Amino acid sequence: MNVIPRCLHTVRRLSGLCPAVVLSASAHRPVRFFPARCHSWKLTCRSIPKPRPTHPTGVRCMSSTVQIPSDLLFRQLFDYQSYTYTYLLADRQTKEAILIDPVLELVNRDAHLLEDLQLSLKFAVNTHCHADHITGTGELKKRFPGCRSVISEQSGAKADVYITEGDKVAFGSKVLEVLSTPGHTNGCLTFVLHHNERPVLVFTGDALLIRGCGRTDFQEGSSATLYESVHRKILSMPLDTPLYPAHDYTGQTSTTVGEEKMYNARLTKTKEEFIDIMEKLNLPYPKAIDKSLPANMVCGVLEDLPNK
Repeated sequence: MNVIPRCLHTVRRLSGLCPAVVLSASAHRPVRFFPARCHSWKLTCRSIPKPRPTHPTGVRCMSSTVQIPSDLLFRQLFDYQSYTYTYLLADRQTKEAILIDPVLELVNRDAHLLEDLQLSLKFAVNTHCHADHITGTGELKKRFPGCRSVISEQSGAKADVYITEGDKVAFGSKVLEVLSTPGHTNGCLTFVLHHNERPVLVFTGDALLIRGCGRTDFQEGSSATLYESVHRKILSMPLDTPLYPAHDYTGQTSTTVGEEKMYNARLTKTKEEFIDIMEKLNLPYPKAIDKSLPANMVCGVLEDLPNK
């Protein structure tokens, strides 16, 4: 087997993951990965096989080399309670901004960031009606009077603007194309930002997660519909297209079409196998579902709940 000899300094783990110092095969300079805590070090040498350029299925492994427009401001924010990603996008010239999937408890964080960057919040958008956290769209509208809430017209939830397949969400000179990707819920949407006639940022909501997908056992979910949505609308994009999900539970931040076509344990299966996998998940309901769903039907404004 054709191998590249490298030296690895492995560690005796005290806690967390084992870090390593890898000696570059070309430059012979150590590239250090420092752990969060102190570790003891022990020298070990071994050979590592050259990585294969393609998966046995023939799909090439693609890390994203896509460059986002220089006049686009893009931030990925995280909620450690619900493992939700919130995305801030803004036109650097006009200062118009949008937030995708804001969380109620973190509205202060988002508002301070918008103010620090001197941005004008035009839209607060939800990829779907969430069951694991309360949306911050209603509270953001109070903080930023010019802001309007946006959600799928199939969601049945309250919002200022309803959108569906083929619609556009514009902020400054930037435009998000709307794709309808139901299956996790009826009203799931994916948002695509194009640059130079190709997708450069894709926000998949709960339809496609990193090495996974949204569940389909409540909120009018359908495994068959989700499979078709993801394969036809998302995995049909160029292999190096970067994908940003609404959640991640393993510390990852993004993926690509090529990675998911290779490594997604559910969506690399046939449709029939996928349906069988989803039917056997037997997941507990989200802890916050009883509070989140009713609140999200009224744009996260708790005062508007029927029993208030």
